[in-house]
Amino acid sequence: MSYKPRPIDTSHIKLRPEIHNLTEALSKNTHEVWAQERMAQGWRFGPERNDQRKEHPSLIPYEELPEKEKVYDRNTAMETVRAVLALGYRIVKD
Repeated sequence: MSYKPRPIDTSHIKLRPEIHNLTEALSKNTHEVWAQERMAQGWRFGPERNDQRKEHPSLIPYEELPEKEKVYDRNTAMETVRAVLALGYRIVKD
């Protein structure tokens, strides 16, 4: 099998400054969903990742994550927002 990822082209999408608050909220939520799922699977905090003991150092509040971990969640959130906009949807805050 020769899989070639083909994500939605979002290169032309520029995010307005006010969207950054949304992407930060989505970043935090992405982490919360991930952590909730891990914990439901029996994982807990550990100083280093250990799959056998189901320990992970990122099972902490988003605000306490190292910046490099936040960047991963932010990129996921921003790319999702860009994809929504590229598909022709509008994001409007009530």
